[in-house]
Amino acid sequence: MAEVSPGNQNSELVRRGYAAFDAGDMDTLSRLIDESCTWHSPGKSSLAGDYKGHEAIFGHFGRLGSETHGTLKSHLLHVTESDDGSVVAVHRDTAERNGKRLDGLTCIVFDIKDGKVMDGREYIYDLHAWEAFWA
Repeated sequence: MAEVSPGNQNSELVRRGYAAFDAGDMDTLSRLIDESCTWHSPGKSSLAGDYKGHEAIFGHFGRLGSETHGTLKSHLLHVTESDDGSVVAVHRDTAERNGKRLDGLTCIVFDIKDGKVMDGREYIYDLHAWEAFWA
């Protein structure tokens, strides 16, 4: 995988997705994420699991926002693309919830086909801290 220039189509799609996520712009997310998309969140917390389709994925995203009273932000740090068009994004999650503070790294691998996210797989750097935050 190599660093991607800002003009690359799949990398730009991911960048727009991050901006839309942080802005709560579900209209843009619904255009970028395919209706049949699957989303995978690791661990054993109440947020862990596999989500399929807009309703399930956006419900998951909504819980992230509502349970942190809108404080969850994903600060995009790095975007890399493979020759097959898959995109890897690394970001720093920050949030506050029930007197706890989250500040950790996450990587998401995006499978993109025909200009839409078909699959998103999260990898949490410190899964123990992530799960303690959501407990």
